[in-house]
Amino acid sequence: MRIGLMIEGQAGLTWERWRRILRTAEALGIPSVFRSDHYHTGRQTNALEAYLSFVMAAEETNNLRFGSLVTPMTFRSPVDVGRMAAQISQLSRGRFVLGLGAGDIPAEHETYGINFPSVGERIDRLEEGIEVIRTLWGPGPASHEGKYYKLHEVDCLPKPTEGIDSPMLIGGNGEKRMLPMAVKYGSEWNCMPLPIDVYKRKAQVVNRLCEESGRDPQGLQRSMMSFGLVAHNPHMLDRITRRQMRAYGATGSPAAFREKFSSRGHFICGLTNEVADLLHQYAEAGLDEIEFEQFNFDSDEIPAYLAQELAPLVV
Repeated sequence: MRIGLMIEGQAGLTWERWRRILRTAEALGIPSVFRSDHYHTGRQTNALEAYLSFVMAAEETNNLRFGSLVTPMTFRSPVDVGRMAAQISQLSRGRFVLGLGAGDIPAEHETYGINFPSVGERIDRLEEGIEVIRTLWGPGPASHEGKYYKLHEVDCLPKPTEGIDSPMLIGGNGEKRMLPMAVKYGSEWNCMPLPIDVYKRKAQVVNRLCEESGRDPQGLQRSMMSFGLVAHNPHMLDRITRRQMRAYGATGSPAAFREKFSSRGHFICGLTNEVADLLHQYAEAGLDEIEFEQFNFDSDEIPAYLAQELAPLVV
């Protein structure tokens, strides 16, 4: 299993911090850095535009896989997303992964005057938007006549490095629409944090959908973004837990905080060996990569710990 990083780009990220995170990850040999694509999810603070930050990632690194977890189709036209993604793919020599989702936070849409339709329409727009992007990435001239989007004899140049087969990640947990969409269109399926028993069931659904569609289940990469409170000794574990408690406005004991969130499957918590054992269970269920969220943008402690202490135990 690979261990990557996830950055909440709307949580006070600056250009200096983003450059440091990228360079640190590359130096440590961390395989991937993904970031959210949000304008805000609560308090409004620095929120770097995702696609501008991906240009920096392409220029600042040579080996790192990077991309969006995930871009809501509500924010931008799929034409804009497809064109930007193709050019970042070229700039990064194929290391960019376009992660797409339906969008799920009403407040940021309201703040910026962006339409936030029903969940059914958002998913419909996502699927049609994916088809538009694939049309842009494929041979041209080509057209698309859909319910929400139209293209006429378009030949979007430059194409991404692998054309219509360039990496596309679909993020979602829903078995009715999102998992089938990941199987149909995605090179990678990414889910939000799931307890191991729930993840196993979702993975079985994905495997069945692959088999029903004639797709090799091994050909679909599986990843999960997770919140982690992990450390090599109890003192470090309590220290990083207290920092996270302050961010949540929580009081009480660090152990009680970890128990509350780990029992719901929202956090992976514990010391190195027990977390490694849990990650082996996810790997046996088919998970290829986990991206732990980096909460402290100004410290390299957790990326170094993940790369140097935890990752060697789960390779």
